[in-house]
Amino acid sequence: MDISTLKEKLEEAKYIHDDTLLTVLYVALQLQRPLLIEGAAGVGKTEIAKVMASALDRGLVRLQCYEGLDESKALYEWNYQKQLLSIQVNMGTKDKDELTKSLFSDEYLLERPLLKSIRSERPVVLLIDEIDKADEEFEAFLLELLSEMQVSIPEVGTIKANSVPFVVLTSNRTRPLSDALRRRCAYLYIDYPDVEKELAILRAKLPHIDDRLSSQVALAVHRLRSNDAILKKPSIAETLDWAAALDALGVAELTPDALRRTAGFLLKNNDDMAVLLKTEEDGGCHHCDGSCGGHHHG
Repeated sequence: MDISTLKEKLEEAKYIHDDTLLTVLYVALQLQRPLLIEGAAGVGKTEIAKVMASALDRGLVRLQCYEGLDESKALYEWNYQKQLLSIQVNMGTKDKDELTKSLFSDEYLLERPLLKSIRSERPVVLLIDEIDKADEEFEAFLLELLSEMQVSIPEVGTIKANSVPFVVLTSNRTRPLSDALRRRCAYLYIDYPDVEKELAILRAKLPHIDDRLSSQVALAVHRLRSNDAILKKPSIAETLDWAAALDALGVAELTPDALRRTAGFLLKNNDDMAVLLKTEEDGGCHHCDGSCGGHHHG
């Protein structure tokens, strides 16, 4: 796939991108390098993996990281129940060593996302989501996979990849990641979109919504994100949810009343809702482009 084809695929998926993002995706794909994407929650990091799976016509294998994640959930696990049953059935008919060896074969191996992705006959997109939520020990465990495209299982040995997945790691930067992991990856940082890009996303994803309303929504979200008092900045997905909610109510222009009634689709924190209401009470016309003449209250 050349870079112009990848660009067309991203556009078909309605993923709004710039030249930097396109170039990094293309080069990482060509070099078969894992891609580490950092940025605040909700800026579209995970969506890149989904769009790439669609663009490349590959399956998507997702590993959601969390504190305490270990090999048994990420790489493999033995089917203990099946092993016990086999022991009971074959105890008197098989040699002890032969039986023990047979218990640690493919027949009893349960694939988890990491193993599944490298044993796949067809290349997949492997999404390792929110790697910063996993422990540092798990991050270190990943290094063999990221650098050698292989994993080690004590009972089996080294398993090399049947196919090389396109690996996307995402991080919300809740903790620093190691230099060792960073060295193994191409890197991309995604920030919240500016007003113009957010409007382009709204137009691409919700083309039926009136352009004036979409413009007001994009500006309102931008100003909310710029407000330091807002703890949980609205994500792009929440922007789309909010615009869809306004459209479902038949709202043609963003007013304080429409904002209050639908704020739960945009803000998901009671403290942030209180900040929004206080801003309205204080007369802050922060949610429109000024075309209202300032007559929102009364």
